[in-house]
Amino acid sequence: MHILVSNDDGVYAPGIAALAEAMLPFGQVTVIAPRENRSAIGHRKTMHKPLRIDPASSFPIKGVAAFATSESPSDCVAVALLGFIKEPVDLVVSGINRGANMGQDLTYSGTVSAAFEAVIWHKPAIAFSLVDFSEDADYGPAAAIARQIVGLGLYRNLPPLTLLNVNVPPLPLAQIKGFKIVRQGLRTYNDALISRMDPYGRPYYWIGGEAPSGDMTEEGTDLWATHNGYVSLTPIHLDMTSYALMRDLQAAGVEHLVPGQ
Repeated sequence: MHILVSNDDGVYAPGIAALAEAMLPFGQVTVIAPRENRSAIGHRKTMHKPLRIDPASSFPIKGVAAFATSESPSDCVAVALLGFIKEPVDLVVSGINRGANMGQDLTYSGTVSAAFEAVIWHKPAIAFSLVDFSEDADYGPAAAIARQIVGLGLYRNLPPLTLLNVNVPPLPLAQIKGFKIVRQGLRTYNDALISRMDPYGRPYYWIGGEAPSGDMTEEGTDLWATHNGYVSLTPIHLDMTSYALMRDLQAAGVEHLVPGQ
């Protein structure tokens, strides 16, 4: 196999090193990730300025070809699949993200967007996140989970435009209770707009506030699973159509309206 590894925390983040090392038993591993942290950048694609790609010569895992880009995680996957990497890619894995990617986080996450980009190009993809935002987070258990999930070959049966989103609770491997196939939960964002003055007397702003929370009690969601010590696995499909609402709109007679009247 040839596995492409990316993330949004940056090419020298500990999570991507742990994930790349975990993939080595399966074959060739190539890393392309942003040179700097690009967290919460979403599915950004660089179209109007040059992309720079350089060898990541200090990447800590031997036997892995690693490159750093100047832009987003989705750019990393796009350039790889568009020909920067000559060998065909069999699987794209993204992560291991520092912090959870659950609920509506997926609309912000650069880590998940790297997986989105892969499935757009008809490559199977899995995004891995560790529900721990601390500087000294232990990525070892999450790396073992990633190796186990890839080893099961679940990615081979993913339908078109579908990725697998995996979140691992911050526990020693022996304390993780198991795996749950779950839906997205509902996040609560506690953002606050912080206003300050620069040295020239001009206002500037930060979007700050406390970390996201959410309903951990609703069984069957990713938030519930990780809160209760399980690895959450959520299939995510890029078709965001609300089919139920389509039927409601049709029943309301919208298609029979005369334009402009």
